[in-house]
Amino acid sequence: MTGRAMRGLRIFIAGVVAILLLAACERGDDSAGAASARAASTSAEPVVLTALVWAPDWSEEMHRVVDAFTLVHPEVRINLQFMIGNSVEENLKPRAATDSLPDIFSVNASPYTATLADQGLLADIGDTRAWGNMLEILQREWTSPGGRRYGIPSGLATTLIYYNRDMFARAGIATPPTDFDSFLAAGAALRKAGLVPLALSGGFPNMLGNGPFSYGFANLIAARVPDWRTRIANGTLQLDNPDGVAIFTRLRALVERKMVQADCLRAGYDSTLRQFAEGRAAMTFQGTWAAGTLMNGRGMHVGVFVPPWNDRGQPLRPVLGSETGFAVGQHGSARHRQAAAQFLDFLYGPGMPIWQSKRQNIPPFRVIPSDVRGDPALFALVDEMKRDAATDNAPGLYYSMLPVNTIEVLHPLLQGVLSGSQTPARAARILQDSITEQARLSAR
Repeated sequence: MTGRAMRGLRIFIAGVVAILLLAACERGDDSAGAASARAASTSAEPVVLTALVWAPDWSEEMHRVVDAFTLVHPEVRINLQFMIGNSVEENLKPRAATDSLPDIFSVNASPYTATLADQGLLADIGDTRAWGNMLEILQREWTSPGGRRYGIPSGLATTLIYYNRDMFARAGIATPPTDFDSFLAAGAALRKAGLVPLALSGGFPNMLGNGPFSYGFANLIAARVPDWRTRIANGTLQLDNPDGVAIFTRLRALVERKMVQADCLRAGYDSTLRQFAEGRAAMTFQGTWAAGTLMNGRGMHVGVFVPPWNDRGQPLRPVLGSETGFAVGQHGSARHRQAAAQFLDFLYGPGMPIWQSKRQNIPPFRVIPSDVRGDPALFALVDEMKRDAATDNAPGLYYSMLPVNTIEVLHPLLQGVLSGSQTPARAARILQDSITEQARLSAR
């Protein structure tokens, strides 16, 4: 090979090597860029929250709130599931026992939930805007004995008798009844006029507890035993007596005096709402959380009154407290807890009109947004009850003050008394025994 050829070959090889080196450098740059992109992608991955919610009458609205929140906060995703069964507590108990509570979940203001908070299973959410705007009476109710601010209610809550004013007029009833005897008399007048007096959710014991049981306990027990809360805690509350039996006797009287609809024992929550809203019953015993459905029946003139579970001549004791609310789990990362708290502020802030406009319940806040919807008469009645409750130091829906395992005992007792398979006296004794047993177990 000539010298000139050799020089040409060396130049060619050098060029190829340079090209190969350049390509390798470019591939290296590409790999580094890909790695950087992957790292950036990892750091920007959305936080995924789990949510378990009690919303038997507003699940669709809850989905819409979640969609609206994630649109504003694309860095957060929420896996939304709904509770089933008869109570919030029966959904929480197995998860709390295994320390597997979700990031966001429904809770009641109760001794059970307060205990979970003091055990460190619930985060303190006292720094949220929603907590800062809560009514002081509700802040006390949602603070555990250990000082943890563990939840925010969906609203100020009570159960009321919703009534069809036109049906009352047809039956010759000029004013709502003011004691239990006059309540039964009103039912007789309505029945004589060919009307179903009362739509009651006999197939949904949660409403039997929040309704007839809570008002029976308030007027027959709490009104006469000032330290009833302490007696529940230490297991000494006596219910095996005429007052305790009367709680269940009055429930049974609704059937015996033909106050309730024929399918009462099978009637669930939704079917009872429909029965009243469609004008097929003159009254229903429901919560303020159902006002949006019940106060706006087609062509109906609806009023409300406090359930008169008091004896004639005795003052009517109010039942006022919190709706089921929301808590944040402590077990997640700080990022999860922060995102969950953000969601609560959205739920009770920009997202509130999405669900409150349907439910038309009473917000739990000092400053109520201008776009809140609701019936003025219902709001005024609850304001009056609020003043009475402050005077009587009424703690809320008495049913939720029972030990969580006792609530599960109470459900079949209420339905058994309603059906006639359980006597009021026997039900009162079993309830008392359960309270005593739960106090003994908690003292171990």
